[in-house]
Amino acid sequence: MAIDLSVPAEPSADISKEDLDTPVLCLDLDAMEANIKVVAANLAEYNIQWRPHSKAYKSPIIARKLIDAGAIGVTCAKLGEAEVMAHEGVTDILVANLIVGEKKLRRLAALTKIADPIICIDHIDQLTTMSEIMQQEGTECRAIIEINIGLDRVGIEPGEPTLALAKAIHAAPGVKFAGIMGYEGHLLCIADDAEKEQQINAALDILGESAEAIKAADIPCEIVSCGGTGSYLISRKHPAVTELQCGGVIMMDQFYETECKIEGMQKALTVLATIVSRPTEERAVIDAGRKTYDMSSTDPIVLHPAGITVSRQSAEHGEILLDESARNLSIGDRLEIVPGYSDMTCVLHNHFYAFRNNELEAIIPIASRGFLR
Repeated sequence: MAIDLSVPAEPSADISKEDLDTPVLCLDLDAMEANIKVVAANLAEYNIQWRPHSKAYKSPIIARKLIDAGAIGVTCAKLGEAEVMAHEGVTDILVANLIVGEKKLRRLAALTKIADPIICIDHIDQLTTMSEIMQQEGTECRAIIEINIGLDRVGIEPGEPTLALAKAIHAAPGVKFAGIMGYEGHLLCIADDAEKEQQINAALDILGESAEAIKAADIPCEIVSCGGTGSYLISRKHPAVTELQCGGVIMMDQFYETECKIEGMQKALTVLATIVSRPTEERAVIDAGRKTYDMSSTDPIVLHPAGITVSRQSAEHGEILLDESARNLSIGDRLEIVPGYSDMTCVLHNHFYAFRNNELEAIIPIASRGFLR
């Protein structure tokens, strides 16, 4: 059976998982929608806005589903991803990255004509060129300051450096100061719950103090953005925070569940694979390896059948170990795998095969995959 990958499959096609060739990236729509409802309710409880990071799904179709559920827009890591979102009607976009170079800034200026992006700045040199080009192009773009709250990646230091940069952005033509952001990503996997909460709150206190200092200088600071999936249940409670960027929570994976201890969510993203070899009684090989699903952060698990452990990966082979209950599996049998890390799995595929009640409802393009610039 030939499946047209360019358009969504019609629900009447009556295609089940068993009809698809493997390996294939599967999305359980009921599970994802249930996860979306949980997160939306958890954030609404604390009056926090949701701008879910698109690195977890890279699809305007899913982004619009999130907006329908209450999200205010999306977060993207790259300008190219933001352009894809904007051209598909998703217009409130935070690019949680630094945009440098004339070519990119002119693309950014063009983006402001069809969307309302927000760009991160952590140095005066970024601001100077951005202001010049926005003026040349006759447009304006929102900007937020990224502050280093302990991750030690990008971000200006808090205190006077942050305040000085806020004043410069506020005064720069062509650029509108919108607020601040920080990322507590270095704290997601702290094992002790009390320590994790204390350290995350201490990091977010830096954002709160920065926002208050900026407001005291008569500069509006409407946005205080932070929060990955691994910290969102804590970050949502901080009084300074206005919005969170958690996106991977809608898919869930082993990293978020076991390392970050996010409980009660459903596994929406899986990889369907086939056993292609049975070298020994205790061992089998599947047709899915490193180019199909990610296990760099956390080991994946086999959702079903039971009694299987994912062991070793090559590029296109995956080794699995079988306990006694699974040793009746044969070449041609199938298994469904929950990736170790969903964000790094979806970028290996062109489409989600979206199922409801085990029947294919749609083939969703992972449209911003490969937009690296």
